Amino acid sequence: MNKRKYKGVFYPARHISDLRDLVKSSAALYREKPVYLVKDVPGGPYRPITYNQFSDDVDALGTALIDMGLKDEKIAILGENSYEWVLVYCAVTNGTGVVVPIDKELSSHEIKNLLARSGTSTAFHSAKTEGLLRESAEGVETLKRIIAKTELPGLLAKGRELLAGGDRRFLDAEIDKDALCSLLFTSGTTGHAKGVMLSHENIANNVINISRHVTFTNGIGLSVLPMHHTYEMTCHILLAMYMGVGVAMCEGLKHVAKNMIEAKVSVLVGVPLLFESMHKKMWKKAEASGKADKLRKAIALSQKFKLYNYPKIVKRIFKDIHAATGGNIQAFITGGAAIDPNVVRDFEAMGLPTIQGYGMTENSPLISGNTDRFSKADSVGVVMYGNEVKIDDPDEKGMGEILCRGPSVMLGYFNDPEETAKVIRDGWLHTGDYGYFDSDDVLYISGRKKNVIVTKNGKNIFPEEVEYYLTQSDYILEALVIGIDDEKSGDIVVKAVVHPDFETIAQEKGDLPVRELRELLKTEIDAANELMPLYKRVKRFDIRKTEFHKTTTRKIKRYTPENYGEQLLEEENPC
Repeated sequence: MNKRKYKGVFYPARHISDLRDLVKSSAALYREKPVYLVKDVPGGPYRPITYNQFSDDVDALGTALIDMGLKDEKIAILGENSYEWVLVYCAVTNGTGVVVPIDKELSSHEIKNLLARSGTSTAFHSAKTEGLLRESAEGVETLKRIIAKTELPGLLAKGRELLAGGDRRFLDAEIDKDALCSLLFTSGTTGHAKGVMLSHENIANNVINISRHVTFTNGIGLSVLPMHHTYEMTCHILLAMYMGVGVAMCEGLKHVAKNMIEAKVSVLVGVPLLFESMHKKMWKKAEASGKADKLRKAIALSQKFKLYNYPKIVKRIFKDIHAATGGNIQAFITGGAAIDPNVVRDFEAMGLPTIQGYGMTENSPLISGNTDRFSKADSVGVVMYGNEVKIDDPDEKGMGEILCRGPSVMLGYFNDPEETAKVIRDGWLHTGDYGYFDSDDVLYISGRKKNVIVTKNGKNIFPEEVEYYLTQSDYILEALVIGIDDEKSGDIVVKAVVHPDFETIAQEKGDLPVRELRELLKTEIDAANELMPLYKRVKRFDIRKTEFHKTTTRKIKRYTPENYGEQLLEEENPC
């Protein structure tokens, strides 16, 4: 649904004081409903775990951890998404100590640094990450225990035994909602990764207020994004628990489509790359089957008459598309980076509402978001209920840095008061993002403040905007834009590194020699340039043979030197 009458209208929400209250109140409300769907063997059937069972498991594991002497300790988790990952997270935060989620894609050197910096005393690992953790743990003086996923059944049994004997140390542990409960390290190199300190109050408020924007009282989500990231943990895992929605554990990116059908998924939380890839495959299939024109006309009809406000009708019109996603989708939720608004419009027209939000780890994370009853495809929605947002030092178009204030703003950076003071001033979180509001008080993101290319005559160029135009080409898969000094003009000019869609080019153009490939890409870049003012146009470009290096949430690492100097097809030449 997308109706203007719902602009500024929010859903009611129940109060939770902390994450333990979240687990307990949801168990009381939803009892025997499935909170998680898991597979005991790869490729096997999904097995449900109920809200009551999860709550009992949290109590048992938390009791066992306290019995091990881990009260008020920092406890790390390193592993792929699983029921056990969430179980450890809640058992730690709900009465034991402070959880330290760690990205399993980091190198052993980086993990060692984070373990040492955080003062972690205990770390959990999966079978796949055991070698990595043990290598990382060497020389970390604070780390006293390493616990395998396979040890959890024994710990649960021990905890149940203690509870049966009257042990209430975990059950009665006082929760200080304003104290640190989760320490998350931002993406970046070891020397620059900051430890974001979040409290129960920060996270609980984010969960409550997201639920005012969207509501899913039934259904199943699919956990695709890594749980160490606050986007997945807050906006999916904890939010689903709060709403009574189950979450199926995805077997991996290659299995998303299959798992969606198996688990009858109704909500998919992901990053733009996931949805843009689905969109691209959809159109390729339509072209191959000769149904592309029919699909375009149906989408145009839906958009013209707003048929997307009548789910049963669009589900019949686009029955093949819905069947490919399992037939149960209520919404796609996207964040972490900007999504192509045309993807949002197409999916919405087909009865697959795609809701975009905006946030950062430092705000637990959501700052703004479209609602499931009123949204704009190219925006990041209205300010999240409970937040305040203002534009600092706006220019003549109303654009400036986005500042945020509210109960979800972090406690600060761990052991880094100087960096904390730079980003939080007078209670306002300085996001480092540029944006503006429209007349409906809907927020738009222009780009990162630190990414802005400033020409000699003071013109601002946001690389993200140029990259968007470049990747509209069927032949450019990814692009990265920077500013370079131009000796001829004496000014800053735009240079792009592009990764072509070699598969599409081969299918449509054959095996092109490098010279002809450059000519093809130059034609595409020239077409993109025509859509931009002169000062934003790409003047030089390199061709990259492989994908760019990315974070685990599939964002290109803009400041990784290898993304500019590695895997280039040839030396740079002017367009």
